[in-house]
Amino acid sequence: MFIVKDDVQLYTTSFGRGPRTLLALGGWAGSWELWTEPFGYLSETWRTIAYDHRGTGATLAPVESITIENLVKDVFTVLEAHNIDQCVLAAESAGAATAIQAALQHPQRFKGLILVDGLYYNPRPTTQDPFLMGLKQNFQATIEQFVNAGAPEPESVAVRHWGSKILNRCSQEAAIQLYECMLGLDLRSEVSRITQPTLIMHGDHDQIVPLQSSEWLVSQIPNAHLHIFQGAGHVPTMTQPREVADIINRYFERIIPIEE
Repeated sequence: MFIVKDDVQLYTTSFGRGPRTLLALGGWAGSWELWTEPFGYLSETWRTIAYDHRGTGATLAPVESITIENLVKDVFTVLEAHNIDQCVLAAESAGAATAIQAALQHPQRFKGLILVDGLYYNPRPTTQDPFLMGLKQNFQATIEQFVNAGAPEPESVAVRHWGSKILNRCSQEAAIQLYECMLGLDLRSEVSRITQPTLIMHGDHDQIVPLQSSEWLVSQIPNAHLHIFQGAGHVPTMTQPREVADIINRYFERIIPIEE
């Protein structure tokens, strides 16, 4: 369904009946489809909800409205539209920045966090930013390079094809705005205030967000666990979806019992 809020129409989708609820966010220019395959498994015992954040997928939003503040507000807009009091909040890549800030703003709304190859620190380059220049000057080639770097596994030809289709539904202007609104991001001083049980997952072949980033993050969050996907790149939700779902289930079954 579409959630209409001011001049934005957020596309959301929902599967399963619960009793547990998981809300998932995509990353940078990637829509909710990054979670499609894990949802196929999780929806057996979870109510799974996701949405295309501003600039991605089927969501309609003015490019100038794409700010980190609005991305965080949209999390709560979706919660209210789906009558969700509490849930586990999951996010991939740049979506982690949104999820972390939402969890810090209203911790009572989230029973747990899932951060997959998450971005929480993105300093501005001191010289010319080659990725930003690529987005502006040769958008299509830059998107393809990003997709190839995101799923470097030899057996992931189909995943790269799928990922290219997903990212190309984001306009050049929106992709640039989504990238620029994260420049200068630094949540390092904030993450120790996260109180929710936090499952951190990361591919050890990630070429976009280094594994060391999640290794540091797990050392800072009081109640966190890190799972490393061997041989995986930046999108294990797409390349190792069954393992992603199994790890989520095992981690949260002790926190949110299935009989709840």
